[in-house]
Amino acid sequence: MTFEATEVSVPTADGAMPAQLWFPHTSDGEQRPALVVFQEIFGVSGYIRDRCADLAELGYAVIAPEFYWRLPEQRVEEGADDMLQQGMSLVGQLDWDTAVRDGVAVTRHLATLPHVGEVGLVGFCLGGGLAYATAAQTPTPPAALVSYYGSALPQLVEAGVEVAVPSLHHFGTADTYIPMEQVEEIRAWVSRGSDDVQFELHDGAGHAFDNPHPAFFHEDASRAAWRQTVAFLAQRLPVG
Repeated sequence: MTFEATEVSVPTADGAMPAQLWFPHTSDGEQRPALVVFQEIFGVSGYIRDRCADLAELGYAVIAPEFYWRLPEQRVEEGADDMLQQGMSLVGQLDWDTAVRDGVAVTRHLATLPHVGEVGLVGFCLGGGLAYATAAQTPTPPAALVSYYGSALPQLVEAGVEVAVPSLHHFGTADTYIPMEQVEEIRAWVSRGSDDVQFELHDGAGHAFDNPHPAFFHEDASRAAWRQTVAFLAQRLPVG
């Protein structure tokens, strides 16, 4: 079954933040676990939407907020030669503290929707760090956190940000953006905050290895990380 997204809005202090929602059918009175998916630097791209649909196929209600909603442009031109430059330009315009507040707002909003049970967070690259920072500030801690090569984690570790929720972290051993020395510092830090931390290193994979763009994709790492993500969520945020 293929799940289609519905355009929705999330109330924030600055107005309505646009988002996309995937919500599998529920029977009367049924509650469904839910996930907030935090975007890469490229916005809520086709790749992010595909991952949201994959999670909905597993039975989760899924919401993907548009964190660039205050900017003139909210996504990069997919497939463009300067895709990376566009993404770096957009993330350079993003106010981090405001984005974290948006993450908290959407997490709280999702938990109030009918038929929604516990809520978890999944983030990719920029979103991996945003999801971690959001988990640290959400009044009701999320049930689980999955961070794919969270690009802000070195800075969050340096700032002493702790998260005490079950978490899964993916990194590639050939990531030039977050070298292994920093990855090991992240591992040591996040393991202090919770006794339920899973750390997966993917040999030969670089940064953004799950993104199917040829400049980033590492097929073996992507498949292995997805299997591990599905298993982790099934244990910490089970469906049914």
